[in-house]
Amino acid sequence: MSTMKNKTLAVWLTLFGGPLGLHRFYLRGFTDIFGWLLPIPTAMGWYGIQRALELGQDDPTSWLLIPLLGFTIAGCALNAIIYGLMPVEKWNANFNPSSSDNETNGATGWLTIFGVATALLLGTTVLMASIVFSFQRYFEHQIEEARAISQGTQPQR
Repeated sequence: MSTMKNKTLAVWLTLFGGPLGLHRFYLRGFTDIFGWLLPIPTAMGWYGIQRALELGQDDPTSWLLIPLLGFTIAGCALNAIIYGLMPVEKWNANFNPSSSDNETNGATGWLTIFGVATALLLGTTVLMASIVFSFQRYFEHQIEEARAISQGTQPQR
């Protein structure tokens, strides 16, 4: 017999433990492959941050890896919003199939709404920061390449 899945807990787990796959394990169990795959881009993003701290912001590998963390966090925030706004009947049909349609575990309370609002705020902030970081580094790299070409020198690699 499976336990009842609580929507509010799922929203907060998705928001704060999502990049590690905790919400997937809570909702679908430890056999969920996506739950096991989510920590990979999270770890790669953290590695990119470590590289940037050690080697400086001009490290091209770090500015390719860092957005992975941001996009993973933003994707989990979007998932938290989807879970939080899911109607009770659909929630219970998906995650509490043995319960009645109006079971309270799928209800949307104030903690769920605060979780959705937090996910919206955090997700958009992290997504925009990741996009800005990526484009800034890309355009700076393009300017360096153009400057090297115009001076007749080989670009630094």
